[in-house]
Formats: sequence, C-alpha cells, structure tokens
Amino acid sequence: MPTTHLALARAQAFCDANDLRIPILLAPMAGACPPSLSIAIANAGGLGACGALLMQPAAIWSWAARVRAGGGGGFQLNLWIPDAPPTRDAVVEDAARAFLGRWGPAVARDAGEAGLPDFAAQCDAMLDIGPAAISSIMGVYPPAFVEKLKARGIKWFATATTVTEAKCAESAGADAIIAQGMEAGGHRGAFDAAKAETELVGLFSLLPAVVDAVAVPVIAAGGIADSRGVAAALVLGASAVQMGTGFLRCPEAGLPSAWADAIGRSLPEQTLVTRAFSGRAGRSLATAFARAASAADAPSPAPYPVQRGLTQAMRDAATKANDIDRLQAWAGQSGARALALPAGVIAAKLWEDAQLALR
Repeated sequence: MPTTHLALARAQAFCDANDLRIPILLAPMAGACPPSLSIAIANAGGLGACGALLMQPAAIWSWAARVRAGGGGGFQLNLWIPDAPPTRDAVVEDAARAFLGRWGPAVARDAGEAGLPDFAAQCDAMLDIGPAAISSIMGVYPPAFVEKLKARGIKWFATATTVTEAKCAESAGADAIIAQGMEAGGHRGAFDAAKAETELVGLFSLLPAVVDAVAVPVIAAGGIADSRGVAAALVLGASAVQMGTGFLRCPEAGLPSAWADAIGRSLPEQTLVTRAFSGRAGRSLATAFARAASAADAPSPAPYPVQRGLTQAMRDAATKANDIDRLQAWAGQSGARALALPAGVIAAKLWEDAQLALR
C-alpha cells in the first residue's frame, strides 16, 4: 500500500540522515537515563539520550565518555530552556512544607533554595562533547547557540507540545520537531508553563497537525510503548519515534523496583498530570501522594524549582524505602505495555514488528 511504503521510506531516510539503523530514540529523562540504557539502545541501532537538566558540565562529560566507551553509538543531550526566576511566596512555601512533612522528613526552611547548574556552562559542555543531536524542551535555544550548533554539524531536535510551538521551533532553526503528546510521562514540554495543563493535545491529533505545519522531520513522542504505536506514528507522518516509559522497566534503567513494577500494571487512567513534585506540570503514576496533592484541600505547590527543593527529602526517603506511595514515579499512559526485558531486545523487536505491520 502506498501509505505503508511512504512510512517506511520516510523512516529510512531519517535513519540515513542520522546514522541510525532503527528509527527509535530514547527519551532524555533527567535522572532516569543512565549510560547503560543509552548504550543498549544505541548498540541496537537507535539513539541514546541524556536528560542533562540537573547535571554539572563535568557530569555531562562523564556520561558521554561512558556511553562512547560502551560502544560508540550516537546520543542526544537535552536541556530545559530556563524560565525566569520564580516569584517566592513564604506563605505558599510554609503550607507546602507542612503538607510534605506528613509524607516524609520535616522539610527544612531553606529547602526551597534549590539551585540549577549554570545553563551557559552546560551549553558549552554539550557543544564540546559534540553529540549527534542536542534537544530542547520548554522553549527554543538562543540564536547564538543555534548558530554554534549549525557550525559544528550538530542536529537540534526541538520538543513541541502544540502546532504553534512546532512552527516557532522550526522558524528558530530546529532540524527536527519532537511532537510530545499529552500521553507522555514526565514533565510537559510546554513553552509557557502556565499553559501546560490547558493545552493538552493527544499525540494522534498533534502529530499529523505538526507534520502538515512544518517542513522538517517530526519525531513522535508520548504513549508509544509497543510496535503498534511505532507503526501508527509512522503512518501519521512521523519519521521516527521517541520512547521513555517504554524502556523504564528494562534492567539497564535501574529504577527502584516499586516504580518499575507499578508502571507494568498501570492503566492509562491511572496516571495524572501534577505539579506536586517539582512545580512544573508532569505526568506521574497516580500514587497516594500524587492523589493527595491533587485534592481540593491540598496546598498549592510552589513554583519550579522551589517545589523540587521542598520535595527532595520526601523523594529521597521514598527511594531509599522503595515506597511507591511517595516516589516521584513519572510514567506515560502506556506503561502497561512496557516490558521488563533488555533495552536492546525491546528496541530491535519494536522495529521488526512495526515493519511487519506496515508491510
């Protein structure tokens, strides 16, 4: 059929242009992208990833060196585009501290002073590392940085959650658009944080609309965790897919077992979008804490990154105790289709079965 032929040809063209054997990218999940996971996916022919948001330049260098030593496959490095400094409110923070104290250790008064690594220094490190691609989320890179990317032959993959954002990213020089549907786990990539919950668009509406609106390749992300999702995304115009939750149960991901197990038994409706963990909207499993924090009588979360600092003690305690009720258990809506198998096996099988479906 012409549609399936075009879908496979489009995917092959993307692979050829990006030195890949399979059109499957690992999502750059901050805190959940150990080198072992990217090594496995890159060695299977896909593209590894590092969510470098919280990493100092030296740590980004170390991550890249370990991946390259593990097989030399390609990878993308990802950063959030910084927001303006948050407006602090002592009343809001005190209410959040009191609420969080019922879920974990007492929250220190200065816990909200959560700093972030220097963005410019991170950008310089990424340029010097020279990955196959550098991706963005929450906005677009400054023009001067985009010029440096182009000069070094590094691709820019820009995450967009709406058609308007996709067109903005293309105009800014993006080489490909990652169309992130609302099904995706983890933080929403909305350029305007205030619109993250009001502009929720499902992937199968977003993807063809973005494909029609831009001339660069489009990578589908959100709710894809099996070969049916891969094939469907390609039919709708994607050149490749990006998966996060679908790889989180792999042994190479190293997740706490309570989190990995909960992903495997989650139904789509058992996730929710919440600001309770970081102050930025993200999709999580509907854990006991996430549900309580979403209740009508719960205090409002502080803005990002203040809320991230306030929840740090609870999250650390939950990880140590392997306690799903309090874990920051990011997950997309297709978690039940994530398999507890080696990442390379999953990636290869996804593409093999997707090709069969399309042919």
